[in-house]
Amino acid sequence: MRAELKPELKRFLDEGTIIPAHPLALTAERTLDELQQRLLTRYYMAAGAGGIAVGVHSTQFEIRDPEINLYETVLKLAAEEVDKAKLSRPFIKVAGICGPTAQAVEEAKTALKYGYDIGLLSMGGLQGWTESEILDRVKAVAAVMPVFGFYLQPSVGGRIFSYDFWLQFAEIENVEAIKVAAFNRYQTLDVVRAICHSTRRDKIALYTGNDDNIVADLLTNYRFEINGETIEKEFIGGLLGHWAVWTKAAVALFEEVKACKANDRIGVSELLTRGVQVTDMNAAIFDPSHAFHGCIPGIHEVLRRQGLLKGIWCLNPNEQLSDGQIDEIDRVCTAYPQLTDDQFVKTWIDGNL
Repeated sequence: MRAELKPELKRFLDEGTIIPAHPLALTAERTLDELQQRLLTRYYMAAGAGGIAVGVHSTQFEIRDPEINLYETVLKLAAEEVDKAKLSRPFIKVAGICGPTAQAVEEAKTALKYGYDIGLLSMGGLQGWTESEILDRVKAVAAVMPVFGFYLQPSVGGRIFSYDFWLQFAEIENVEAIKVAAFNRYQTLDVVRAICHSTRRDKIALYTGNDDNIVADLLTNYRFEINGETIEKEFIGGLLGHWAVWTKAAVALFEEVKACKANDRIGVSELLTRGVQVTDMNAAIFDPSHAFHGCIPGIHEVLRRQGLLKGIWCLNPNEQLSDGQIDEIDRVCTAYPQLTDDQFVKTWIDGNL
């Protein structure tokens, strides 16, 4: 019997929220730092996030390597912290799911074991598969637990899919949301148009994963004429690596965006300007000028400066900050202090170490 989203969580997901992609805290020996890992989870809850995504790209795909074997551990630790918090508001636990069909199904079962609500199903590492084979894989996972679709950009292991692929994807029962992280306007449009043409368009929540275009995604209303009917769809939230840092400020900005949309889009020009600033900050962290090589270390560096991590170590020792990346992080922190949450973290962390 497949698991399905609880009605209250489905409503919450459909209303739109902030879901940070949870990083991995390591020691200098590149072993799990459990205390810092738990601290990060508590930080995201305290900052007002509406959920967390664990076991995803920001958590480092190497956690699945047999010699490392941390996938189940990080899911367990995050779930324990959420349970202990006894939040009086909805909070969505998202588990990253990867690999061929058998592995993906097993990861879905592991996620359910620890009370995860929905699985973010990566399409990475399946370069030799046909679109039909990948859709069968989606159906197999959806038969176990709710699915959060994921369009991953090719620069970090994803691939380009056709409009027809996304149209068929949207028709799969138990697909509850799709995250678009194509970092490409044309490919993003393919997904939105496909959802709008789907018979399940009202059942699928659209979330941005386009860290290069966060605010503009959230403010854009897509409109299509379909069989004589005007169909509209919008990104109602985000599941983002960028929101793994400065999360309190991201929550505040997200609330401004929602208020703008509810108030005839008054103030949209100022928000778009702020969106460009967010993109500038993201460029410093995600390192697109070096093909995103320093993406995860960049996230870690911000968290290290705030005391939320002890270092920027990654499981892969070759993952390091790129030349000049420190200077870029310095620059954006100085230029946009209103988009950071350093003061909040400084105050909060004293009572949570």
